[in-house]
Amino acid sequence: MRLLTYLVGCSVDGFTAGPDGQCDPFGFDGDLKAAVLAEYPETVPDHARRPLGVVSTANRLFDTVVMGRGVYESARAAGADSPYPWLRQYVVSSSLKRPASGVDVVAGDPAEFVRGLKRRPGMAIWLCGGPVPAGRLLREVDKLVVHRHPVFGAGVPLFHAAFGPAAFTLTDFRVFATGATVTTYTKQ
Repeated sequence: MRLLTYLVGCSVDGFTAGPDGQCDPFGFDGDLKAAVLAEYPETVPDHARRPLGVVSTANRLFDTVVMGRGVYESARAAGADSPYPWLRQYVVSSSLKRPASGVDVVAGDPAEFVRGLKRRPGMAIWLCGGPVPAGRLLREVDKLVVHRHPVFGAGVPLFHAAFGPAAFTLTDFRVFATGATVTTYTKQ
């Protein structure tokens, strides 16, 4: 069965973006950048692949991405109507009507949809983000990889979810020269 991995960057206090969706405080440089490009090249959006030198790099872990509408709209605003064309792309939204070619909308229950994806053959599934889909899919997440950056501030949280603890086990922890950490948890 395929795994769902929530791979996400956040501030020390758990925000994935600023109040207006700003991601610029999260530095993407140095040894953390090198690690992401080596380990997760398929997570680099289309508009950034050429400048980062990963245009023809093969997928290492994922062949499918599930993202929230806010994440998708941010990519569109940056000029990427189809942000990950080398992946099967799904946007969780009940109101998005006209996505770009190669992007499908999940208007129903995202948990049921992801359970169906897990039963299909393929590589792992990347949950790209959005606190609402992440909260709705928390019970389906098999692996949580959090890039925590040494900045503070209010904004968009990791999850919007009702209280319902989910048990995970720490399986990896790395510290980078940039001050960022990458913590990996696996569902118990």
